[in-house]
Amino acid sequence: MDGARTFPLDFLWGSATASYQIEGAAAEDGRTPSIWDTYARTPGRVRNGDTGDIATDHYHRWREDVALMADLGLGAYRFSLAWPRIQPTGRGPVVQKGLDFYRRLVDELLAKGIKPVATLYHWDLPQELEDGGGWPERVTAERFAEYAALAADALGDRVTTWTTLNEPWCSAFLGYGSGVHAPGRTDPVAALRAAHHLNLAHGMAVEALRDRLPTGGQCSVTLNIHHVRPLTDDPADADAVRRIDALANRVFTGPMLQGEYPEDLLKDTATLTDWSFVRDGDLRQINQPLDFLGVNYYTPTLVSEAGGTGSHNSDGHGNSAHSPWPGAQKVAFHQPPGDTTAMGWAVDPSGLYDLLRRLSSDFPRLPLVITENGAAFDDYAGPDGEVNDPGRIAYLRGHLAAVHQAIADGADVRGYFLWSLLDNFEWAHGYSKRFGTVYVDYPTGTRIPKASARWYSQVARTGVLRPE
Repeated sequence: MDGARTFPLDFLWGSATASYQIEGAAAEDGRTPSIWDTYARTPGRVRNGDTGDIATDHYHRWREDVALMADLGLGAYRFSLAWPRIQPTGRGPVVQKGLDFYRRLVDELLAKGIKPVATLYHWDLPQELEDGGGWPERVTAERFAEYAALAADALGDRVTTWTTLNEPWCSAFLGYGSGVHAPGRTDPVAALRAAHHLNLAHGMAVEALRDRLPTGGQCSVTLNIHHVRPLTDDPADADAVRRIDALANRVFTGPMLQGEYPEDLLKDTATLTDWSFVRDGDLRQINQPLDFLGVNYYTPTLVSEAGGTGSHNSDGHGNSAHSPWPGAQKVAFHQPPGDTTAMGWAVDPSGLYDLLRRLSSDFPRLPLVITENGAAFDDYAGPDGEVNDPGRIAYLRGHLAAVHQAIADGADVRGYFLWSLLDNFEWAHGYSKRFGTVYVDYPTGTRIPKASARWYSQVARTGVLRPE
């Protein structure tokens, strides 16, 4: 970076969290177990036996957390609703105490001048729905549409921007394929069925939201689009890219944004399923107009034809004897070059730039919002009580520069949400990985803004990214 970079005046600056990762209060006010409660309580599933029973206790400390956001000058806050807190069994009437929590949270955000951005689903499926078959079954999509309607009826007068699903790839392929996420199943056909019914749930939910939101309400979905690169120039490696791009990206962007599944995806997986679970009318219902596409990016993906040193366990999503890539047995994954975060993920802002440019080219009339971007590092509070995290500042600086360059080169990027506001329960890693710009001392719950929080605050307040 040679000089300061100024973002558009209306660019939205925010931070993001997810309900199970921060709320705690797992059995309070009518909330029942989600698949992540069950998964975390299963021995051997989560590092150190950690659970989200308490997490960062946001359910009780929400006012303190909103005050932190206001102090940091954030313009928006992306959070998720806990389905089992609102509708414990995934069907039937709502629990008003659960909705009241989100009403209070949203009211406080609005009072502080912070735009609430609500995600309907960030992986905490009510366990009762999983007991009935979970996402591989169509009924779960139908229940999700009913839940979306209930949430919009309760909060639509306060929340104008909604996201249906967060990273459905993880829900389908890590939850039902490799089993490294809840519910921990390892069935490649179930993973493909889950992907379709998550797509269907998205389309049904957008219809429900559109019916209930006031004029100007916005609907979106957030995808963890994989930026896939070939290890070499060999045509076989290019075909490996194609296969993973189909399974990681086009399995969702195809039906959601174009109304069809890619032919190569259907061919690649034909030995597993004939896709007869896709019914007449499904693709039309999935292909709903969106106001923007949420994009989550952390690191690129490097692949080759199988046979070298890579493996499906090198994809950065967690180790399992089972692959999350059905029909891609001939693909190997490799560690990208360069520095890494505490997750072992390569730091490569060019991947974000390339991804934004590709999406802008593929879907030129669809605005983009970075709904997650950030990094885990081994943060600690020093003797002076300060938490210095220069690695995270460098990561954010590089990726924000990539976003700015993409905008300058024609990408319609409207906002950026840093992941994450708080250190939190990092899924199968438990509390061992810290993504927050606010440090959480888990025994006491004390919040300490890290150096990166103060750095990001300056960027968010001014809209200017300055050189180091």
